[in-house]
Amino acid sequence: MEAAEGAGVRVRQVACLGNCKRGLSAAILREGSWSYVFGELEPHSGPDLVAGAELFANSSDGFMPFRQRPESLKRGLIARIPTTDSLKEVP
Repeated sequence: MEAAEGAGVRVRQVACLGNCKRGLSAAILREGSWSYVFGELEPHSGPDLVAGAELFANSSDGFMPFRQRPESLKRGLIARIPTTDSLKEVP
């Protein structure tokens, strides 16, 4: 949470993301965009999460650009979750 001070990133705590086998986890969400879940994070990963959140917030297409992500967010991606609006009906 300290890493987010002054960054314009809002941090919330939840009890569990159900990702115990992949260590410390975090989710990054943006209204109207896909959400991201990361695992295998370290206690000092806060600045990487803030950098990822800033990339995501400044993205024009609502996706977090892969090449610009900090390394821990590249290798620690667990899931990218679509918005309900982006789901397609199954024929």
